[in-house]
Amino acid sequence: MPSQNPAPAPAGAKVPFELKSATLPVVALLLKSTDTYAIRKALAERFADEPDFFDNDAVIIDLSAVRDDPGAIDFRGLMGTLRSLKTTPVAVRGGNAVQIEFARAAGLSVAPDAPPQRAAPEPAPPSVEIREVVREVEVVREAPASETVLIDKPLRSGQQVYARGADLIVMTAVNFGAEVIADGHVHVYAPLRGRAIAGARGNPNARILTLCLEAQLVSVAGIYRTAENDLPPEVAGRPAQVRLDGERLLIEPLGKG
Repeated sequence: MPSQNPAPAPAGAKVPFELKSATLPVVALLLKSTDTYAIRKALAERFADEPDFFDNDAVIIDLSAVRDDPGAIDFRGLMGTLRSLKTTPVAVRGGNAVQIEFARAAGLSVAPDAPPQRAAPEPAPPSVEIREVVREVEVVREAPASETVLIDKPLRSGQQVYARGADLIVMTAVNFGAEVIADGHVHVYAPLRGRAIAGARGNPNARILTLCLEAQLVSVAGIYRTAENDLPPEVAGRPAQVRLDGERLLIEPLGKG
């Protein structure tokens, strides 16, 4: 009778795979209702004019706000809407046992619950994370800490730069689908076509400055504007700055304000 044990690999043979830990960008969708029809309708309306807002981002459906709601959630229908928006729903978290069971039946996995909110820690030394998605595998490189982070290579779709505790200066184009984020100011001395977020930790004095404003999204301290609203002709494709005036987001020709 032949042996049931697999034959050992020849000495010196290369293993055809390798396992590595990975950090992946994930979007959390927090449900505030179990009315799946209303959620799907609201999502479709919100992104109707921005079909490329997402770039095949992975999505976790957060049920923590509805875990005590007895209403049934149509996970399959919700997943269909999320896929139509160019996202990939992968998991749920924060739900009760029944919700988790139905989510599993729909093909979703279960992610750990979000950690509880804690008091803000002491400011950490500035650092930057440069995240580059290459063939669906994200590479994270840590740059030396400084008060200003300088990027001198073009950023293409799927790439994200976050200047933690620092200003961010980009010397080349931020292309459509790329994202630049800073806790301080964002300077782009080239066309800004992707998404730019300044004051990521709530600094209302942060600004976005660029020599050519064509952005998908601009945001300062959580207040944002998307490309679904056309830019005024005096700033569209021109040098411009984005800043807050109270709760209003102002977009002005560079040098004003």
